[in-house]
Amino acid sequence: MRILLVEDDKVLADALSRALVQSAHAVDMVSTGEMADHALTLGIYDLAILDIGLPGLSGLDVLRRLRARRSTTPVLMLTAFDTLQDRVRGLDLGADDYLAKPFDLPELEARVRALLRRGTNSTPYLEHGLLRFDTVGRRVFYEKRPLELSPRELAVLELLLMRAGRVVSKEQMVNHLYGWDDEVGDNAIEVNIYRLRKKLEPFGCEIRTVRGMGYLMDRSDAEA
Repeated sequence: MRILLVEDDKVLADALSRALVQSAHAVDMVSTGEMADHALTLGIYDLAILDIGLPGLSGLDVLRRLRARRSTTPVLMLTAFDTLQDRVRGLDLGADDYLAKPFDLPELEARVRALLRRGTNSTPYLEHGLLRFDTVGRRVFYEKRPLELSPRELAVLELLLMRAGRVVSKEQMVNHLYGWDDEVGDNAIEVNIYRLRKKLEPFGCEIRTVRGMGYLMDRSDAEA
């Protein structure tokens, strides 16, 4: 999914970005409250990771503006001042979760997964017939047989499974799967869909092209 990371500590921001990208997320990074507010006004994100202590607008100010626009984007607040007053104020303003610095990377990754599942009403496992996607371990199985997929193919499949029965447009895929710094060729989505189809078709899993609209993975019999 696409994540906005707002952190003014460059070393920490780079480390978090690398970890999130390795989990097949698209990550946009900014370092000030003003930049975060601008990005959240113009962009569509599945999650914002927002440090409280930012130069200029504070993280709480950014959160207040975000919720004033009636945005439901999940927000994970990072804070070096883990006081009860800070947590209450942030939660009252609309934060979804809090994490105090310093923290262990596995805990942040687990909280990110939980917030993304909550935002999409999904579970740790996405199933389509006999296909099973482990969103925590980033693995796909067909009848307990592991399938070898690239990180980008995993990301495309996850998006299609989460929206099974609905058309996903190319624009939506680009918005969710690529960050600002990613180079996106004109046929990048087509290439990923083609490669994913070749790996799934032997198992009867079809990704349909809806001409002029996008791509669709029908609901399985169990989901229908």
